[in-house]
Amino acid sequence: MTDTAAPAPAKTLQNTSFTVLFAIGFCHLLNDMMQSLLPAIYPNIKTALHLSFAQIGLITLAFQCTASLLQPAVGFYADKRPMPYSLPAGMVSTLLGLVLLSVAGSYPLVLASALMIGLGSAVFHPESSRVARMASGGRYGLAQSVFQVGGNTGQAISPLTAAVLVATYGQRSIVWYAGLALLGIFILFQVGSWYKHHGLARIRGHKAIKHPDLSRDKVAWSLAILLALIFSKFFYLASIGSYYTFYLIHTFGVTVQGAQVHLFFFLGAVAVGTLLGGPLGDHIGRKYVIWFSILGMLPFTLMLPYANLFWTGVLSVIIGLIMASAFPAIVVYAQELLPGRVGTISGLFFGLSFGLGGIGAAVLGALADATSITFVYKVCAFLPAIGLLAVFLPNFKSSPA
Repeated sequence: MTDTAAPAPAKTLQNTSFTVLFAIGFCHLLNDMMQSLLPAIYPNIKTALHLSFAQIGLITLAFQCTASLLQPAVGFYADKRPMPYSLPAGMVSTLLGLVLLSVAGSYPLVLASALMIGLGSAVFHPESSRVARMASGGRYGLAQSVFQVGGNTGQAISPLTAAVLVATYGQRSIVWYAGLALLGIFILFQVGSWYKHHGLARIRGHKAIKHPDLSRDKVAWSLAILLALIFSKFFYLASIGSYYTFYLIHTFGVTVQGAQVHLFFFLGAVAVGTLLGGPLGDHIGRKYVIWFSILGMLPFTLMLPYANLFWTGVLSVIIGLIMASAFPAIVVYAQELLPGRVGTISGLFFGLSFGLGGIGAAVLGALADATSITFVYKVCAFLPAIGLLAVFLPNFKSSPA
C-alpha cells in the first residue's frame, strides 16, 4: 500500500496554473501581514492601554474566534454554492478593521477591530485554499505550500514593518496598511474572475471518489488524530506568536525592536518549513511529513526554556522550520480523506488552527499572569509529544478530488 501522495503524471503537472497560485499566495501574504499587525503591536497596545497579559490574550481570542467559527461555515456553503467574488469582499472587511484599529483609543474598539479583521480571514482562507487546489494540476501539496507560504511570509514581515512604522510613528500608522488591502482587493477580483470562468470547470471535473479500504469510523478516527496534531502545533505556536517578544524582553532584557527581529527570524523559518512540507508530502508521503514535523521538534522545544539568548534564537528557528512543514501535509491529507469536501475541510482546519491559537493565547496569557512567561514555555515544551498519534494514521492512495 502506498501513502497518501504519489508523484503526479507529467500531463497533470502541465495543467498547474502557477500564475493563479502565485497570485493567491501573494494575497495570502498581504492578508496575513495585515492580520499579524495585532500580535506585532501588542507591546505598544499593552503599554498605551495598560493591559494585562490576559487582556492581550483576549484580543487574540476575539480575532481567532471570528475567523475560527465562521471559516467552516464558509467552506461548507462554498462546497454547495461556490462564491468566486467572496475573496475581494472578505478583504474589504479586513480594510475596515485596519482603519478602526488605527484610531482605536479604548480596549473595546481594539476588540471590535480584531473581530472585523477576523471576519476577513474567515472568508479568505477556505476560499483561497479552494482556489489553490483548483490551480494545482494535481500537485496538491505544492499548491497548498505555495498558498500557505504566502501567509507565513506575511506573518514574518509584519513584525519588522511594525517595528519600523508603529514603534516610530505610533498606532495611527496602521492606516497606511489600507493601501495593501486595496491592492489585495484588486488582485482578488481578478482571481475571482478566473475562479468563475475556469476554476469552477476544474472543480466540476473532479469526482468525489471514496476510499473503499477506509470505513466511516476509520475516517472519523483519522480526522480526530489530525485535529489533535493541529492542537499540538497551534497551541505551541500561540506561545511563540503572542508571547515570544515578552519572553525575550523579560528573560534577556532585549529591546522591543530586538525582540521583533527575533520574532521575524522565527516566522521566516515557519515560511521556509511551510514551503518544503507540501512538495515533500507529494514525493515521500504526507503521513511521514506529518510524523516528522510534529514529533521532530520535541527535543528542541524541551531545550528552549533553558537556553541563553543566542541558542534561544537558533532553537526557535529550528522549531519553526520543523513545525511548519506539517500543516500543508495535514490539510491535503484531510482533503483526501473526504474527497469532494475541499471547502469544508479547508474551513475546518484553518478555522480550527485560528481558534486553537486564540484559545491558547488566552489560556497561556492567564497562566503567564499567574506564574511567569518562562513557566509557560516549560509547560508548552511537551505539547509536540502528541505527535506520537501520527503512527495511527492510515495509508491510502490519493484521490483526484
